Amino acid sequence: ARYFFNKEGDFNNLTAAAYHKKTHLLVTGFASGVFHLHELPDFNLIHSLSISDQRIASISINCTGDWIAFGCSGLGQLLVWEWQSESYVLKQQGHFNSMVSLAYSPDGQYIVTGGEDGKVKVWNTSSSFCFVTFTEHNSGVTAVTFTSTGYVVLSASLDGTVRAFDLHRYRNFRTFTSPRPSQFSCLAVDSSGEIVAAGSQDSFEIFIWSMQSGRLLDVLAGHEGPISSLSFNPMKCVLASASWDKTVKLWDMLDSWRTKETFIINSDVLVVAFRPDGKELAVAALNGQITFWDHDNAVQTGSIEGRHDLQMGRKELDKITAKQAAKGKSFTTLCYSADGQSILAGGLSKFVCIYNVKEQILMKKFEISCNHSLDAMEVFCVSKEMKDFFFGHRTTLLTFINSNRVLEDYHYSSVSILEHPSLLLNIVISLLGRSWAATTTEGLLLYSLDSGLIFDPFELDIDITPSNIHKTLSQKEYTMAIVMAFKLNEKKLIQEVIEAVPSSEVDVVCSSLPDLYVEKLLEFLASAFETSCHLEFYLIWAHKLLMLHGQKLKTR
Repeated sequence: ARYFFNKEGDFNNLTAAAYHKKTHLLVTGFASGVFHLHELPDFNLIHSLSISDQRIASISINCTGDWIAFGCSGLGQLLVWEWQSESYVLKQQGHFNSMVSLAYSPDGQYIVTGGEDGKVKVWNTSSSFCFVTFTEHNSGVTAVTFTSTGYVVLSASLDGTVRAFDLHRYRNFRTFTSPRPSQFSCLAVDSSGEIVAAGSQDSFEIFIWSMQSGRLLDVLAGHEGPISSLSFNPMKCVLASASWDKTVKLWDMLDSWRTKETFIINSDVLVVAFRPDGKELAVAALNGQITFWDHDNAVQTGSIEGRHDLQMGRKELDKITAKQAAKGKSFTTLCYSADGQSILAGGLSKFVCIYNVKEQILMKKFEISCNHSLDAMEVFCVSKEMKDFFFGHRTTLLTFINSNRVLEDYHYSSVSILEHPSLLLNIVISLLGRSWAATTTEGLLLYSLDSGLIFDPFELDIDITPSNIHKTLSQKEYTMAIVMAFKLNEKKLIQEVIEAVPSSEVDVVCSSLPDLYVEKLLEFLASAFETSCHLEFYLIWAHKLLMLHGQKLKTR
């Protein structure tokens, strides 16, 4: 059969479709953001709705046919719609331009991001979902931060405002402005959460406001170039400011904001960061160097040459080699680890580097993208294939470089090209030092030392500690130890306790285990079968549990 959608004359292109065999449901998506639901074979229109003002890029229906998922790539939207109750199950939207800045909440549970689209979004780190979006800014957001309480988010924007948002009531309760309109490029809040500072990129001034009253307290002048970064000392009332005029200035809050110290750097300064104990200052400049300063005595204590760590491949249309291109690379974001012994650094590159501050050596390098459909991802060149290519095609190097074709033999860049290489825009580390996050052109990435970030205890008691569990185990009170381990809910500890039970005792332990923990133990065994080498031992456990408790489990 053949059917026409545009009987009503609202002509627009069909961009996506999905069909559910069991329920005979046909879902069609259009370029205007409208979708239709039809029942086949009679082609009856059940439902029609506009869900976006951009084209619907993809559609999928779940196995029961109740939920329909829509993806709109233009705005980065993901929607799940329950068509029978006509309600949203899930609504998510990312920044539809680059995210440029981010900050962790003090407890590490939330991340706030600011984007070039003028939106400020707050994300839950355990579910990866955005749960609130603030759209008050009229231009790109350049910096975001949390106050020390974790209930207030601050954002600076090129629209000339710094806004404070309340995470209890989800509202913009303060708006800070300057006497003359200024484009704010950076932001900092002191450890008490009372003083807000923002740097301007057009008037070269730093503005200081009171959080309580919203009043402008002071304007700090002295820099001769755009302000690139601000950072408050966590322990003292000192503000550090970095500028493109090749200086870092320290301002003393208690001495009516006088310049306490000025450090001269060899190159334009891009970012400053204080160590968590406030005793050291890290400075990254345009020449790719990170320098460390003892700011109390105004002496430089070390430096790291990081330019070669940011090197990427050669882009398809680049006239210069990757090595030459690396000379223009620099770190644009810095962040100390919680103990202050390491520093994370990233720039407009696909790498994030972790350096040891004391030894000034590279400890680890993270590659934030392996997407070979992006340009300049390959960092090697196969000389044999290049030679074959040049002689085989009898072409000169010049015409080869000037030709804009994509060449598979040329291994500096990958075969298909997108406009944006994968670039790191900002990084931040959580206060606990167990995880860090990065904003990139591919989205918000979270890295963690723990695979499950959540400490999720069950009926926890003050006496339940790892040492007490080990003590109970050494007294051969196996059932008690298993119950305690499940209450603490630490996977490694549960495994250790179970594997410490002799196979001859398994029967006794299983029979004396409370019903609630039987289910928990079975769930644990199910996941352990996937990875453990003690297959027979775990099978004995499963067998005994099911023999003893199977009937009860069935009735429940």
